[in-house]
Amino acid sequence: MNTAVLRTEFRLFRREPGAVFWIFLFPTLLLAILGSIPSFREADKSLGGLRPVDAYVPIAVLIALIMSGVQSLPQALTGHRERGILRRMRLTPVRPSALLSAQMVVQGTVALASALLALVVGRLAFDVKLPEQPAGYLLALLLATASALALGSVVSALSRTTRIASAIGSAVFFPMMFCAGVWLPVQEMPHTLARVVQLTPFGAAARALGEAAAGHWPGWEHLGVLVAWTVSLTAGAARWFRWE
Repeated sequence: MNTAVLRTEFRLFRREPGAVFWIFLFPTLLLAILGSIPSFREADKSLGGLRPVDAYVPIAVLIALIMSGVQSLPQALTGHRERGILRRMRLTPVRPSALLSAQMVVQGTVALASALLALVVGRLAFDVKLPEQPAGYLLALLLATASALALGSVVSALSRTTRIASAIGSAVFFPMMFCAGVWLPVQEMPHTLARVVQLTPFGAAARALGEAAAGHWPGWEHLGVLVAWTVSLTAGAARWFRWE
């Protein structure tokens, strides 16, 4: 990867206050608001004795991944395509693929930093336990990040303009937020609905992160779903993506 391109993309990202807020700050801000509600700090039998604020830490982590993959990445890549940056790069020694790789590193790094922030604030502000199975949690988080970026790459591949990327991203955004458990934690969903949701990348990620947080190794079926989505979405993005 070209380090100059990577540094440039990081600088450009920092100049986008909207992206910085929604990816890095908003998930933790939402967690802080919900955690300030007294009922969210009381044990809930439907959550297996967890407090709602405990269950919402993995959800806050997933919100950052969704924001990064579905909203920010497609806008950045289609913006570069619209302005002819990718076409001009083909006339230089730097390949357009270096820009794609740099964008994925930038978006993934910021999303992972947001996840760390949510974990720290949850621990310090609301006494949420840190993941009791850290290795499994990290594995699930990395696979979820890869799935989110692969999904964003498909949205980018299908979008000729930033307007189309915004429309497709919004259409994907809300279902993925539901699957992540933003409105109803996966643990509280009816059995049939939960089974369907767990076949989506963020539904599987929510269960895997929750299991690792509780001290269990994430279920291989959930990890397998994440791997399958990452591979299939990456293949689709590679097939459909156009540099111009």
